[in-house]
Amino acid sequence: MRPISKVAPGWWDYTTLDREILDDAARLTADDLLALSRPGFSVKFYDTIEDFYLAEALEYITSWRQATPERPAGICGPIGPTEQLPLVARLVNELEIDLRHAHFWGMDEWVVDGKEAGLDFSLSFARADMELCFNRIRPDLRMPLENIHFPAADTSEYIASWSRARCVVMQGGQGEVKHWAFNDPPKREAPYTDNPPPPEVYRQLTTRVVDLHPITLIQNARTSGGGVVQNVPSQAISVGPKETWQAEKVSIWHAGTHDNPFGLRLTTLMIGKKIPDTAVPMSLLADHPNVQFNFLRSGIGTCEAEMH
Repeated sequence: MRPISKVAPGWWDYTTLDREILDDAARLTADDLLALSRPGFSVKFYDTIEDFYLAEALEYITSWRQATPERPAGICGPIGPTEQLPLVARLVNELEIDLRHAHFWGMDEWVVDGKEAGLDFSLSFARADMELCFNRIRPDLRMPLENIHFPAADTSEYIASWSRARCVVMQGGQGEVKHWAFNDPPKREAPYTDNPPPPEVYRQLTTRVVDLHPITLIQNARTSGGGVVQNVPSQAISVGPKETWQAEKVSIWHAGTHDNPFGLRLTTLMIGKKIPDTAVPMSLLADHPNVQFNFLRSGIGTCEAEMH
């Protein structure tokens, strides 16, 4: 039987991994992270925050420029980080990119009282996308509203939208529980009380309503609500691994603000060494054919003990 989680005994998470993997991750240097690149998994560093977020914004542009009437195309994007979104709007306007055949998929959304959060909800992800990006694009250049796909509690329309256009890139950040979107580790319950579900089982999950791991609740209270955890919903809708494997590329952006130096090292190690484990959902990307980790060099930090 695997160890019990150090932070949430009723859940699986990275603290249930073998101690050797955890210690190996903590020892990695920045150069070691670069060396974990392999065919199908690339690691890239950016030296300035300006270059980092501009490069992230340009993934939207390069994806949308591939859209044609015969073959519409788009990108799936996160809220967290969000700094790239105003840059995307500025680039579209300045370069006068016609988005009529482009698509966008939001990765996730909160669930409040059994329904997806509305645009009037202060933490709404759809609201952030619209206010920070799409409403800033010139009306004559904007994509049609029907090409902007936000997940809802009734997931059928969102899931169907993935067959209407190719997803060139799925972007994401990494949360402290080592998720992309809200693909959190599962609860420790039957039939997976002794070991977490096998990767092939987790990978069959599609867009769905999920219960959020306690680590995720605390993180989102810290990063988006000043620590007011009672205002953070305990459920969300998340794009699934099923849709993730429909994306031609998965691009994860590590600025060092949403996860800590240890977490950045752990998932890089597990993907680079092909160690998928559902207690660390991000590690399942070890089996995706085209994954890129993007690091802001100053955000990599160290795992050395230091008192503050």
